[in-house]
Amino acid sequence: MQHNALLSILTLLFYTSSLFGARGGNPAPDADGGWTDQMRTEYITPVRIVWTSDDTGTSVRNAEVLLKEFSGQVSTASQEFCVLSTRDGGTASVLLDFGREYQGSLELAAGMRGSQEPVEVRIRFGESVSEAMSEYGSTATNDHALRDFILRVPWLGTVLAGESGFRFVRIDLTEPDTELPLIAARTVFRYRDIPYLGTFESDDKRLDSIWKTGAYTVHLNMQNFLWDGIKRDRLVWLGDMHPEVMCINTVFGGNEVVKKSLDFARDETPLPGWMNGMCSYSLWWIIIQKDLYLYGGDLEYLRSQHDYLEGLVNQVVSQIDGDRERLSGGVRFLDWPTSEMPEVIDAGLHALTVTSLESAARIAGWLGDYRLESKCRENVTALKRHLPDHYDNKQAASLLALAGIPGAEEAAGVAARDGALGFSTFYGYYMLESLARAGMYGEALSIISDYWGAMLDLGATTFWEDLDYSIVHRAARIDEIVPEGMFDIHADGGAYCYEGLRHSFCHGWASGPTPWLSRHVLGIEPLEPGFARVAVRPNLGHLNRASGTIPTPYGIITVSHERMPDGTVSSRVEVPPGVELAD
Repeated sequence: MQHNALLSILTLLFYTSSLFGARGGNPAPDADGGWTDQMRTEYITPVRIVWTSDDTGTSVRNAEVLLKEFSGQVSTASQEFCVLSTRDGGTASVLLDFGREYQGSLELAAGMRGSQEPVEVRIRFGESVSEAMSEYGSTATNDHALRDFILRVPWLGTVLAGESGFRFVRIDLTEPDTELPLIAARTVFRYRDIPYLGTFESDDKRLDSIWKTGAYTVHLNMQNFLWDGIKRDRLVWLGDMHPEVMCINTVFGGNEVVKKSLDFARDETPLPGWMNGMCSYSLWWIIIQKDLYLYGGDLEYLRSQHDYLEGLVNQVVSQIDGDRERLSGGVRFLDWPTSEMPEVIDAGLHALTVTSLESAARIAGWLGDYRLESKCRENVTALKRHLPDHYDNKQAASLLALAGIPGAEEAAGVAARDGALGFSTFYGYYMLESLARAGMYGEALSIISDYWGAMLDLGATTFWEDLDYSIVHRAARIDEIVPEGMFDIHADGGAYCYEGLRHSFCHGWASGPTPWLSRHVLGIEPLEPGFARVAVRPNLGHLNRASGTIPTPYGIITVSHERMPDGTVSSRVEVPPGVELAD
């Protein structure tokens, strides 16, 4: 297939998502009586006035009023207002910063004015200052969620509007010769009310912040379903889900949103279809099921996947020719940066097929389906006879190393070449995993600090859909108006389906460092489903100490590691009853 044709198909899938279109409501209740209601709302006051259209006090007066707490009830006695005025023929606009990214809506509260007619304003949400200040069109869109729209504000009342992912809001009074007295402008934050059971703390505060940011990024995407992004796409993408699920396993423990989303994908994709129209994403579904059971130990849920799993495995196996996978009928895709590299995709899909069938074999063994287990292992053995060329590509090399294909051991080091250059937010997780497989923990920690830390340096409070590390040195912060001569990493960056301001700045697939740090630095690894047996083997790299927790079905595992003067590591490990600690 020619590249242009492939890109057109992929773009269509990502833009329209015909297989996974957004739907209202929740799925039917499960056998245990339905899903619980964990969703909550909280009102967030802005923390900063970034910009106003007038600093003379004529068209924008008392903007600082909007930084004060609001009771939620308007009153005829209200005396303090931020007044937007177009009486002098000028423009009246204010740009607010809510301090960090949120998923939710905007509430405006207005006081009394001369006319009781509603007043028209324009609202612009932004994950960056540039996006909130942008004009609609080109890459600034309303795809998936409205972020640029006209709103009518009532006299002496409140109005709630919009729902998207944002940190910044620009408000423009669009009616001429009018004044609007605003009492408040608040974010109505919608989130899943769950505790952060997993923790990570070390003597490197930058790594600590990265761990927390990855956790928060995924938390925002845990809405009625597990989304990949809260601005765009707000959809269930199975490849994106794997890093998210590993983060949820690490931070929150078992959560219904994962099973709801996996079942949604299964039910929306009758065989012989491929999830999201991509063969690789069905392979990820298998891998997620394995990891979900390993961390959560829910055998009843796993049994409910048996029939679909068997059918999917038969579909995959039917498209294996000797020692080569020939997956067809859907788009062959790994991630966007490799979408123009068919040979790299072939290598990556070969490795991913091996990993998924090994996962399926483990699942079949847990379910007692030894015929299916044997079929998977026979095909894994055949596929491992072939070692594809990784073409020095970090994605393909990492997948090959993780698949354990004989001769692929050297591929693990490819991810470390040139450090953070060539990393991606999605497959960066598997690059880090391949470095761990090769024992290159110090290199991995440096790359985490450089690559994911670069987003924090640029003002991020959540991790992005993509980052080209080669342009970080000349980019401006996302929480300020871009100075002349600096690169606007949001408006002028991005590519493929995330070009420019369409780029999602809160994307769950970028959360890989969070589970990686807990798994490899804290060293916590489940050896048997549900953490019935666990190993704790820390790898501190340059760190002198690291401690944290991880949730299990039995309770919390707590670890603390400290490097001693002789270079050895002293560890303290506490496991709950029911968990066996391996030697």
